[in-house]
Amino acid sequence: MKLKMPVLAVRDIKRSTAFYRELFDQKVIMDLGKNVTLSGGLALQEDFAWLVGIPEQSVAEKSNNMELYYEVEDFEAFMEKLGQHPEIERVHSPKQYEWKQRVVRVYDPDGHMIEIGESMEAIAKRYLKEGYSVEETAEMIQHPVTFVSRCAKRL
Repeated sequence: MKLKMPVLAVRDIKRSTAFYRELFDQKVIMDLGKNVTLSGGLALQEDFAWLVGIPEQSVAEKSNNMELYYEVEDFEAFMEKLGQHPEIERVHSPKQYEWKQRVVRVYDPDGHMIEIGESMEAIAKRYLKEGYSVEETAEMIQHPVTFVSRCAKRL
């Protein structure tokens, strides 16, 4: 068995497709009208309740029990891009976790939660460039020394 992709229930396929294209640079791989597959391995489905045969009111909005997770190499550039879209509802302002990763969470047009996090490789490289050792960086970002060593080789 092989997981193919998550499918999100959406109210307006055009609006949702534009959201993922504009904010997350996703390309449309296949457009079947009410079903669109995006380059990141995500599908959007309009009329989801009809498709699976469940009552329309049972399709929950903002259930907050799962999220899509994207990583960016340049967190500041993404935040600038997000700032150009004041209509997008934020779950919270940007924050930094104890492992030094900066993240922000937003809702898509249908209330699906999305986390956008700075890639851990970008974080490791930043601390290494600042002069921290592989071991110090690994401890700060709470990742294995082997991971940080691989990042160091890519500098």
